[in-house]
Amino acid sequence: MNSLPAIITPALLSSIRGYPNLPGHTWYFIAATALSLLNRPDEVAKVYQHALRHGPGDTTPSRDDKLRISRRMREALIKAAAVGGVPRTINALFELKKVTPEELLDDPEAFSPTGRRAEIYDTSASHIIQRGQSFFEAVYGKITKRIMGQMDRSGTEDLGLMARLMYGYVLSNTNVLSAAETSFVMIAGLIPQDVNPQLKGHLRGALNGGATVEQVKAVRNLVVELCQAAGMKMLDDSNPAGFGWRSEVADL
Repeated sequence: MNSLPAIITPALLSSIRGYPNLPGHTWYFIAATALSLLNRPDEVAKVYQHALRHGPGDTTPSRDDKLRISRRMREALIKAAAVGGVPRTINALFELKKVTPEELLDDPEAFSPTGRRAEIYDTSASHIIQRGQSFFEAVYGKITKRIMGQMDRSGTEDLGLMARLMYGYVLSNTNVLSAAETSFVMIAGLIPQDVNPQLKGHLRGALNGGATVEQVKAVRNLVVELCQAAGMKMLDDSNPAGFGWRSEVADL
């Protein structure tokens, strides 16, 4: 992997940090998610170290800022596993840990910022699954029954059950990332995979979670630019194969 050309350059980092219409404290976890799904965990560290030096905006970050940045990046990578798979999340988190100062790591035996340990061991499963169902309904709105019904009738009911588990225990936990920010993670994870049907739902889901049209478009456009920097391109009749998109990336 070290022989691969760099994606993240100082100029690109500066552009990402000041990207127009992005909500505060989001640029770094959106970029990290996209890089993870592009299978470039080696580039995630560059984003993190830049965020620690410069903060979410243009002010020198405090220790609390750095801890918040660290936790939000880790949570974004965890949530990205719901759409991109666990292996890429593992690789990105391990690369991130290599450059994370010891005092910014969370001790598994101490405080949990997400509270998931308690949710798994001390909370009724039915409560968590119902929370996930409510979150799913908030994302998909009027088309909730159709989407979940399609998964339940996919040939195996386990597809719908898997979605309920992911939404219950992973995505609907908003202790670190809000509902809208969770949708930003989904957008950043789906665009590199060229999966417009799922992307369309989460573009609308971000609006349902409280984001503005301008913010959602900014997230979408930033991720497209990162993908292009990684070498993704439009595929057409003259260039039918390779690393890219088979159709225009979905937009609002």
